[in-house]
Amino acid sequence: MRKIDYEIIVRYFNGECDNNEKQQIIHWANEAEEHARQLFEWEEMYFLGKRANETEQRKTQEAEERLFTRIREHEKNGRKTFRLRTWVKYAAAVALLFTSSGLGMWYFTHNLQQEWKTLATADGEVKEFMLPDSSWVWLNENSILEYPEQFEKGNRRLKLSGEAYFEVTKDKHRPFIVSSKDMNVSVLGTKFNFRSTQTDRIVEVSLLEGEVKAAGAHAEGAITLSPGQKVELNKDTGKMKVMNTNAMLDAVWHSNMVKLQNANIVQIAQLLEEVYDVKVILSPGVEKTSTYSGELKKKGTATDMLDALKHTLHIKYRRHKDIIFISPE
Repeated sequence: MRKIDYEIIVRYFNGECDNNEKQQIIHWANEAEEHARQLFEWEEMYFLGKRANETEQRKTQEAEERLFTRIREHEKNGRKTFRLRTWVKYAAAVALLFTSSGLGMWYFTHNLQQEWKTLATADGEVKEFMLPDSSWVWLNENSILEYPEQFEKGNRRLKLSGEAYFEVTKDKHRPFIVSSKDMNVSVLGTKFNFRSTQTDRIVEVSLLEGEVKAAGAHAEGAITLSPGQKVELNKDTGKMKVMNTNAMLDAVWHSNMVKLQNANIVQIAQLLEEVYDVKVILSPGVEKTSTYSGELKKKGTATDMLDALKHTLHIKYRRHKDIIFISPE
């Protein structure tokens, strides 16, 4: 079995390999299970080293030094023999790394002791499904969720790229943990919305019910949310901030019904803008203390919803293209 150029491995972990070098790594990993296992171990050690609380240059240098030390020890101590059945799991994960659309090394550290399932949505598509623990998930468009066939005894762990709304079955002995590249969210039983896309610079978690703990994946800190709060993580600065929010609006995309609880015209205007992609302008004379509670069908148009609300809220409206003007009745 041939050896691999260690410099290529480092470039591979840093995302700097060209297509030829990537093929070299794939072929090397496919030669033997031991190669794939070593690649997984080196990758985990390298990235854990880079996450240490030091300057970026020093983190990278020390991570590379630890990696090369481990590789040399491996070469010196010789090789072991592994069963083919276990090797297939490593090979499948190596293939997944190069077929996932832009998700890169993040998927490379999955738990390989059991099968993981992948659910993906296309542009304009929303999927609803039940997890092995009877929790429910709504996966928004252009998103990917990975989860095991059966959750472990100690936790219920999933991985998300994109946006999803969760209604989590309570289990005080097994935390429900959702991880993205930039944030980890841990709960026991709750309803929350988690948005962490590849393109957005802000990662956000909104809580509707229960309690969640949100932590940055790169030592940015941890924050516990109460219902009606949202945490935002800025990927560029690493800073997290908490704010009050109408969490229902953040998660309104997942349902065909819109549930309103003592919502005033300002909140309803925000809802219309979120759901129907319109701009709502309120006249200064509009009464903002009147509220509405109930459920409305989201299917239809913004004017359909206003028709259902106008008598209760004592308003009238007119629409010009994508702008809606609301004034007193």
